[in-house]
Amino acid sequence: MKHEEGTFKSADGLDLYYQNWLPEGEPKAVIVIVHGMGEYGGRYPHVVNALVPKGYAIYAADHRGHGRSPGKRMFVNKWSEYLDDLDRFIKLVKERWMGRQFFLYGHSMGGNITLNYVLRHPEGYNGVIASAPAVGKLDIPPILAFMSKILSRLAPAMQVKTSLDANDISRDPTVAKAYADDPMVLDFGTPRFGVEFSAAADWAMAHAAEFKPPLLMIHGDSDNIVNVSASRNFFAQVPHDDKKLIVYEGGVHESHNDIHCDQAIADIEQWLEAHL
Repeated sequence: MKHEEGTFKSADGLDLYYQNWLPEGEPKAVIVIVHGMGEYGGRYPHVVNALVPKGYAIYAADHRGHGRSPGKRMFVNKWSEYLDDLDRFIKLVKERWMGRQFFLYGHSMGGNITLNYVLRHPEGYNGVIASAPAVGKLDIPPILAFMSKILSRLAPAMQVKTSLDANDISRDPTVAKAYADDPMVLDFGTPRFGVEFSAAADWAMAHAAEFKPPLLMIHGDSDNIVNVSASRNFFAQVPHDDKKLIVYEGGVHESHNDIHCDQAIADIEQWLEAHL
């Protein structure tokens, strides 16, 4: 396996960080991972170590304000900044691997970004994987949502601690501890981010009936961060038959890092192979 790192320019001039993992020989397909809130693209080793030896090239960028990418931490002026960044990253990857089969894999907030992006740009994918995508009505207390709207105008980049429990990330205590101890994981949000996130989640659900590419959705039924109902609701509205929803009993937020990760990744691989 070959590992590479690089940067690409955002529309507003940020040098956004990315990395990739390449198989020996020519890849049979390319996967772009779109990571979740507060984390970064390097937190998917189970996926990388399982799929790259099977011939997949995997790319992952760190969102602006996340990981090794510059930008105010956990902040965007508009959600479209994430979509524009993803657009530039996809074009970079496709330019290198012209004509290769291509998949998007978005988790949580990254699932939100992925679904929002694909709804606007539906062509050019062999399939889309959405892992616990944060769409629809997010589980934000009404008073916090109200305060976020006010602070989004008055103090949009103010850092507000989240109440996320690392044990809601994974039932594997090693994974949960690594997440809690990781200095690159962010444990706060900002008012503007929260307002934009909620609006993007609502928009994606409202437009689910327009989703065109083949779709795999995976979700744990005990996810306390993004309720599994979000995936069920989105899935039910997708208007074509090339779609699959897998719900893991007892699973929490990160299926690729939970105690059932081997099964989840095997399910992903089987779906990928069926769509090559």
